[in-house]
Amino acid sequence: MDVLVCLKRVPLAGGTLILTPDSRDIETKHLGFGISPHEENAVEAGVQLVEQMGGTLTLLTLGPSDAEEQLRSQLAIGATRAVLIETDGQEWDPQGTAAALVDAINADETKFDLIIFGAESADSAGYQIHIRVAHALKRPIVTNVKSMKIENGVVSCERVVSNGREHYEAPLPAIVTVRDGLNIPRYPSVPGRMQARKKIVDMKKAEPRTPKLEKVTLALAPSKDKGAEILGKGTEAVPALVEVLKQIGAF
Repeated sequence: MDVLVCLKRVPLAGGTLILTPDSRDIETKHLGFGISPHEENAVEAGVQLVEQMGGTLTLLTLGPSDAEEQLRSQLAIGATRAVLIETDGQEWDPQGTAAALVDAINADETKFDLIIFGAESADSAGYQIHIRVAHALKRPIVTNVKSMKIENGVVSCERVVSNGREHYEAPLPAIVTVRDGLNIPRYPSVPGRMQARKKIVDMKKAEPRTPKLEKVTLALAPSKDKGAEILGKGTEAVPALVEVLKQIGAF
């Protein structure tokens, strides 16, 4: 069983987002980075399949050279090797990203039985790269998977819907996209991190592509945090405090 998991380097959740002066990108120099939570589940699923069935687990990402850090962290939990399609750090549009991934998959010596994506990235949440890749590779795809098993060359998947579950089966080679709850991702151990330093990260230069979409501007969502409100000083603040307690239903 040869498995491929596609990842994306994204800013860590919880950080304060600041836009660049032209409002077309996120200022990242003060942000930490990781991978999307759904992609952590995707890697864990790949590791478990290889542990159960043997074979290899390859990681693939498109991004700046710094994305090697995210690949190494996932190599530390059991992936076999990684491929980084190196860009200049600019965000690519979905068509260009999917095309670059497809080219890398077709060029790889390993003919992957299963390709796993996270359901959506934690930054743009475009929810389309995996669909474009499946269409280009002419492979069946099952999305939003919450449980999965492989038997006799068939991947059986379940999706959660509003009033129950949907069951799908697809012949390998296939593509699945997974959501959190599929499994509990493991953390890299110290021995795993040491072994990851020796594993192969194949660096490839991304071929420039003409974007088909133009990013005009970004806007930050209005903050709901009003900060601390001073009701008053000493006993004069008591009536205002009583009103607040009434509003929140304390009595």
